Amino acid sequence: MKQTGQHMVLGGLFEANGYHSAAWLLASAQDNAATDVDYFRRIIQQAEAGKLDFFFLADTPAARTENLDFWTRSPLYMNMMEPITLLAALAGSTKHIGLGATASTSFYEPYNIARLFGSLDHISHGRAAWNVVTTANDYAARNFGLDRLPPHDRRYEKASECLEIVQALWDTWEDDAFIFDKANARMFDPEKFHVLDHKGEFFRVYGGLNMRRSPQGQPVIFQAGASEAGKEFAARTAEVVFGTGATLAEAQAFYSDLKGRMARYGRSQDSLKVLSGVSIVVGESEEAAREKWAKWQATVPIEVGLMYLKTDLETDLSDLPLDEPVPEHRIPERSNFHQVYFNEIVGLIRKGLTLREICRQYNRSKVIFYGTPSGVADQMEEWVSKGGSDGFMMALPVLPESLTDITEKVVPELQRRGLFRKEYEGTTLRENLGLARPENRHVKK
Repeated sequence: MKQTGQHMVLGGLFEANGYHSAAWLLASAQDNAATDVDYFRRIIQQAEAGKLDFFFLADTPAARTENLDFWTRSPLYMNMMEPITLLAALAGSTKHIGLGATASTSFYEPYNIARLFGSLDHISHGRAAWNVVTTANDYAARNFGLDRLPPHDRRYEKASECLEIVQALWDTWEDDAFIFDKANARMFDPEKFHVLDHKGEFFRVYGGLNMRRSPQGQPVIFQAGASEAGKEFAARTAEVVFGTGATLAEAQAFYSDLKGRMARYGRSQDSLKVLSGVSIVVGESEEAAREKWAKWQATVPIEVGLMYLKTDLETDLSDLPLDEPVPEHRIPERSNFHQVYFNEIVGLIRKGLTLREICRQYNRSKVIFYGTPSGVADQMEEWVSKGGSDGFMMALPVLPESLTDITEKVVPELQRRGLFRKEYEGTTLRENLGLARPENRHVKK
């Protein structure tokens, strides 16, 4: 491990039946899981029993409105509850595991974000995390009166200003502002309330958050982004970053690049955790694990692969022969959505693969660790010990099977090696991640 005494970080990315496109098609899948809070309670309690650092829900504020014959075959984000509401409902069923969710700086007002996540932090006694995203699809744009998203870098400029406002609002009240002095009829000390007067390019806010400072001081800031704008934004502001890299070498390059940017913002590298995105497939042997994945892949209709290529490459390839290479002139000049996904598809095209092969191999830049529990632990240990990451953001392919494999097979092996906790270090997400509680900006040091 790179940091003595610091275990690897393990978080889970949860979708109702799992993140594999075939997950909902399996006989074991619960049909109504996406809107069944009791189902999610069982899942998060299992994750907490495995001592995972956090339970994370991704989101997009939109349903697809076209090509529904395609989307019905791979209905990700087409049937889901609003994530902050769901996490608030789950908070009372858990005590230690962090609760993270996405909220878009493109479509939420900063005050709403500050209030929602501040409330979640209070409800959970200090376990909230906000994943700061700009949103990367035009379906969402059209829900909010736009024809399409603004340009990529422009969205990051707005995100930066939004985050600045949210964090300032979280510091409206000093930690000891509420004194509850009944004898003198003074609930709070007015001198410890601080009005925000912000006039920026994208937002104007004058006021304060009507909620005392939360247990963590501020919820933990999550981010993802592989573009230059995204990495610079993360180096300046993020506390947990979902890293990229389909190989250890690529992960090492991302890790060193991102952490190397932090010094110019006066930040220590320990104040940021980089987590590699990975799916874990466990079997009695590596071959058995790969066969399990291949069986899931074979269940996915070819139309689904074509649909994801269209979405992430931002061009439709379905008119091309399935069993011939894709001509390079069909590659768009650039991406306005997910840069990492775009680059992965371009790489597969340039390898000369057929369209069918690309559909089967493209997995949205997910690293997959196959093997026995010991073999998977070997791979995880190597990535962390060699500077590829501080831990892993695990996209659970099939629920509850994949979670059971991790919590009952892989985690005990990591614990045996001294690489992962046996008990939670504290009650807040910051304590468990080893992140400092932010000082209120208005308190003199």
